[in-house]
Amino acid sequence: MHFTSEQRLDDGVVEREFTLDGIPGFLWTPAGASASAPVPLILLGHPNLGLGRMYPRLVGRARHSAAEGFATATIELPGSGDRPRLPELEEARAELRRAMGAGEPVGDEIIDAVVLPLVERAVPEWRAALDALLALPEIGGPVAYSGGVISIGVRLAVVEPRIVAAGLFAGSLVPRATFDEARRVTIPLHVLLQWDDEGNDRQAALDLFDAFGSKEKSLHANMGGHTGVPPWAGDDAARFFARHLS
Repeated sequence: MHFTSEQRLDDGVVEREFTLDGIPGFLWTPAGASASAPVPLILLGHPNLGLGRMYPRLVGRARHSAAEGFATATIELPGSGDRPRLPELEEARAELRRAMGAGEPVGDEIIDAVVLPLVERAVPEWRAALDALLALPEIGGPVAYSGGVISIGVRLAVVEPRIVAAGLFAGSLVPRATFDEARRVTIPLHVLLQWDDEGNDRQAALDLFDAFGSKEKSLHANMGGHTGVPPWAGDDAARFFARHLS
C-alpha cells in the first residue's frame, strides 16, 4: 500500500489517498487513531460510478463513522473510475440499458453478466486491501462492511472471516447465485431497502433478506426512491456498527 496524499479535514479526520497494486483508494481515520489506540475499521462499499463521483457521499459516511471512533476505507471497483475498462462488463451493461429502455424484463442471464464478473474481480481486491489496512498500526479491528453492490457484500460476508458485521443496501440487481450464498451468511446484518427504488426489484430484495442465514438480521425499509434515503437511516446504521465494533 502506497499513500499518495494526506490531509486533515476540518473535523480532525485524517484522509489519505493510496494505491494498492494499481488500485486507488481512500483511508479515513479519526483524529485519535494511533498505534497506542488502534480503531475498528468499516469497509465502505459503493456502486460502480467511480470514486470521483462517489467521493462526496463516501467522505460524508467516513466523517460520520469517525465521529463514532471508526476508521473507514474504500477502493475503486474494477472497470470504474480511471481503471481500465472491462469489455465484457461494458457489453453486459449496454444490454441491460437496452432491455430496460425497451421495457423488456431483465432476465437472469443479463443480471449474471452484469454482476457476477464484477463480484469475482472485486472481492479478492477487497480482501487484499483488508490485509494491507490491518497491517497499519492505527487499525486494530474488528472489521465491518457497509453499503455498495449487495452481491459483493454477500460474497465478502461468506468468504472473509475478519468481517464481523455488515450493513447492506438492497439497491442493486441480484443474481440467483447470490441467493445461494446468502444462506451461508451468519454475521449480524443491517439491511436498508428503499421501498420505491426505481432500479431495484423489491420482491427480490425481500426474498434475499429472507434467505440470509444470520440469526441477527434487521430490515429497514423506507418510502422513496434510490436516492431518497432519509437522514435518520445513517443514525440507525451507526447504532448497529457501534454495537458490533465497540
